[in-house]
Formats: sequence, C-alpha cells, structure tokens
Amino acid sequence: MCGIIGIVSREEDVVPRVVDGLKRLEYRGYDSVGVAVVSAGSLVVRKSAGKLADVVRKAGISRLSGGICIGHTRWATHGPPIDVNAHPHVDCSGSIAVVHNGVIRNFSSLREQLESRGHTIRSDTDTELIAHLLEEGLREGLSPLGSMARALSMVTGSYAIAVLFSSDPGRIYFARMHSPLILGLGEGSNAVASDVTALLDVARRVVPLNDGELGWISATEVALYRLGGNGELVPISPAELASRIKVIEWTPESASKAGYPHFMIKEIYEQPQALLETYNGSVEDPSLARSARLLVDARRVYVVGAGTSYHAGLVFSYMAATLARVPVYPVIASEHPYMGNAIGEGDVVIAVSQSGETYDTLEAVRDYKKRGARVIGVINVVYSALDRESDISLYTRAGPEIGVAATKTFLSQVMLLELLATFMAEHSGALTGSEALEYRRKLGKAPRITQDSIAASDPVARFLGERGSYKSVYVLGRGLGSSIAKEASLKLKEIAYMHAEAYPAGESKHGPIALVEKGFPVFMVATSDSPHISGNAMEMSARGAEVVVTKPADLSLEIPRGIKVIDLPPSQGFLPYEPFILTPFYQLLSYYSAVAKGYDPDKPRNLAKTVTVE
Repeated sequence: MCGIIGIVSREEDVVPRVVDGLKRLEYRGYDSVGVAVVSAGSLVVRKSAGKLADVVRKAGISRLSGGICIGHTRWATHGPPIDVNAHPHVDCSGSIAVVHNGVIRNFSSLREQLESRGHTIRSDTDTELIAHLLEEGLREGLSPLGSMARALSMVTGSYAIAVLFSSDPGRIYFARMHSPLILGLGEGSNAVASDVTALLDVARRVVPLNDGELGWISATEVALYRLGGNGELVPISPAELASRIKVIEWTPESASKAGYPHFMIKEIYEQPQALLETYNGSVEDPSLARSARLLVDARRVYVVGAGTSYHAGLVFSYMAATLARVPVYPVIASEHPYMGNAIGEGDVVIAVSQSGETYDTLEAVRDYKKRGARVIGVINVVYSALDRESDISLYTRAGPEIGVAATKTFLSQVMLLELLATFMAEHSGALTGSEALEYRRKLGKAPRITQDSIAASDPVARFLGERGSYKSVYVLGRGLGSSIAKEASLKLKEIAYMHAEAYPAGESKHGPIALVEKGFPVFMVATSDSPHISGNAMEMSARGAEVVVTKPADLSLEIPRGIKVIDLPPSQGFLPYEPFILTPFYQLLSYYSAVAKGYDPDKPRNLAKTVTVE
C-alpha cells in the first residue's frame, strides 16, 4: 500500500528527513515517488515513477530545502505507474499539494462535475480530485481547514491525506477515513505518516488517528477535530489528545513489520483493512457492471488461475452458479492447453493473479485470446502483464504482500469476485436490482467479520499449532467449504510443510478414508450450504480420527461428543460471509504450526512469491 510522510519543523532541514522516512516505507512496495515542499513562499513539487534513490537523483529532490514537506510512495490503483500519476497532486493554480492513500469511490462522478466547472484534470488518479475540491473551497472564501471539511463531505470511500497550502506555509493539514494515519510529536518538529516506521527518526510519541478526524500540525502545535455529519468541525480537546499519546520503542526493523515477528502474521491481521480497500474501490466501479454483462451474455465462462488464485476462482465459480445461475468452468493455469480446443469466439475468461505476472496464467490468457475469447483480469498489481493483456481489468487493491504465502490477497480476490457475482445475478435476473444492492451492502460488512474471525481464531489456532506435530492431515468440506478447504490445505503444505490433503467430504469415502487410523487429524470446513458434513465427521471419528470441525457459530450441526468444534463468528444466514469467517483460522494454524517447528513462514523453502517460469 502507498506510504505517506509529512514533516514540519523550525529548521529548514525537513526534505532529507522526509526522504529518510520514505526509505523506511519502501518495504510496503511502490512504483513511484514524490515530494512537495514550501520554499520561499512557493510550492515546489518533484515526482516521478521509479525507485526512490533514482527519483531523488533525477528529480533533484536532494537540492530542495525548506521547513515543511510532504512525501509519498505510490502503489498504483487508479491509473498506471507513470510520472503524471505519481503523488503529490496539485490544483489548477499549483498552490495546493495533496498526497493520499485509499480509494475515492465516487471518483467518476466527481471528475465529471469538476471538469464541467472548468477544472483541468491532468492525471488518471482519484487523488487529484481532492486538490481541485480544496481549490474550490478556498475560492469560496473558506479557510484551509474549512475547505478540507467541505471537500471531505463530498467524497465517499477511504482516505488518509496530507495537504500543503502555499497560502498557509507553516502547517500540514491531514485527515483520515478507513486508511491508517498517525501523528508524530517531536521536539521543534511534528509529523504525520501512514506508518510508525516513517516516524522513528522524527518522534517516538505518536497519536493514531481515528476515522473522521482531521486537523493540522505546525512545528510546535497540533489541532485536531472530528468531522460531524453535516460537515461541521468538532474540536478535540488538548486533554483528550494528550490521553491518546503513545510512546513507541520499536526499532526501525521491527517497525517495518508493525511489531509483528513476521510479515505473514502482519498480513493476516491486515486483511480487514485490505478488504475495506477492495470493497471501497470496487463496489461502485463501472467495470464490474460492464464485466457482469459480458459474462452473463457469454457463450461460456471460464476462470483460470494458479495456486491460491485458482482457489479464489473456485469460490467464484460456486457463487456465479448459485447466485447468478451462470455456470463457470474453473481451469488450473498450468493445465490450460487441455481446455484450448473448447474455447473460442463468444467465450469469456476471467484470469486471476495477484502479481499479474504468473507465467502459466499469462500463457493461458494469450492462448485463449488467440482463439477469440475475451479476457477479464482480476489483478492486484496495476500495469502488470496481465493488466496489459486483459480486455477489462478489475483491481483488488490489497496492497503489496511481502510474505510468500498469499493471505490478504486471497480474501481480497474473493471479495471482488463475490461483488462481481452480485452484478452478474442482477444482469441475469436471478436477483432484482434491490436484492443485488442488499447483497453488496452486506458484503460491506465482511471486513469487520474478518476482524472478528481473526480475533476468535488466533488463540485456538495458536494452541493447536504449538501443540500439534501433524505430518499428514485431511481438510474436508462440502459445497463452498470444499473450495475453502483447498486453500486451507495449501497453506498447511507451503508454510508448515505438512502433507495436507483437501477433498470434497463426500469423496473421502471413495479411497482417502482408507488412510484414517487412530489419531489421524481431520479438519472439517463446515459451511451453511452443507450441514450434512456432520455425517462425514462422524465417519472419520468412528475410525479413530482426531476430528476438528470449524464452523460459523450459528450453524447448527449434529456433532457427537469427542469431536472438537471451533465456533467462529456467525454468518447470519449469509453464505458469502463464510470464506471470510473460515479462512483466517487455517491461515493462523499454518503460521503457528510453522513457527512452532522453527520454520520461516515468510520464506518457505523452494517457493517464490511470483512464478514467472514454466
């Protein structure tokens, strides 16, 4: 995800300190860099696509000086990673500079409105629109803070923003909604950043901001407000601000992992935020409705992917069939040639890839396009090879994933694909417009449900992972649970080096049950579409298996004594929630099992983050 840092100081030395802060944010991943500084009363912006060291050199950033500066590392979401799309973005007059993390959902309508009022929009980004909205506020006679309140009342979505106004050269303005932002309180300087990592050389006293808060910092002062429902500003008292100050003792290395021992566990815990970014960036994206029409009207629909992305495709094929009544054929990317002769004109292929560079997936896409198929890419990396090859690109916006094992990118893919299924159901007539809207409204609660699942799963998964010395396990499920089981078993294989076999539970009677003996571990992924999985659990238990059933708490199953049941947050009768409820437990079980065995979960042996060879 993108990185923000801004520093205001009594001294004219902040530019190199901002650059140092950006270096600390490099681990988050980025494709472009930029800074804005107020020098001699003028706003100066330097930015470019590329790595930090290269941009600093070629843009002459090291030659800038001043006592106030904001900087940004961008992970592309709106628009490709080119110079004009790098942050900061400025208004028409060049007197306001904005850096932003998050997604503005009403981007398209705002852009149309601003252009109709005479604004020149230079980039493809949603961020630039904020600068123009602030410009309008100042024209109407509002103060910089008033223009912030006005602009934020007009946008929907997620944001963490830092702003420089050349008319107020001693202050950095900021705001947060659903995207992390932290104040750093130093001696003779104050700062704002998206991550504690960037603040360690500036301040150790920090104030994490809450959603709906905004304000400004100078070198010696802080002003903090809440934005009311009608756009009014409610001051936060100095006493409340003081009560929220925390002292950070992390080293820079530990801070890059936000205090977690490994990136994998950090990224598991980041999933609610990643899902929120995916939802906000997708739910009103016109590309989803356009893709849905293409899919419903297609002769045949295929979904292709490798590893975890293939499992996300399995969840989609299930949802498309049950919700939209559209059959979808899942294809393992490396096996794509065997489906080639069946694909041609009128077919649509959904290609799912976190990196957008997976060799087998790209080969499948190129082959199927030659045969006349249209391609919809589900991608986390903007301007990747798959992005360029696709007829329509849908972006998960999960941010960079450092750990080799996919965690937050899997559930972000599931979120986007479930949203797509609701648009398909609306277009096919399987759901009315109001029913489809209600489905999408409910999916907006999945980030919180995932957060609850992580909290409920962690202690149990830790106990089982630290206690268990599993060498071979079954992970069984029915219906939607079968797809979740496949992803669960993959995590156990690649992180904890277990021989973990996933099967549809009903198929376990056709061979696999022969291996079950006393103490053999069997995990059951119970979903509300298949309550009869309890019979499979009893079959395994009768043969001496150590059976563990994971299920939503409100799913009623006939489970005899002796079978361990792990109740996770309730699904409230809404089946699309259940991947978000059940998946985190198995991610955490894999993680704690690996750590207990002394393995590095971030760098499992023989594996690479992106497989770019045949």
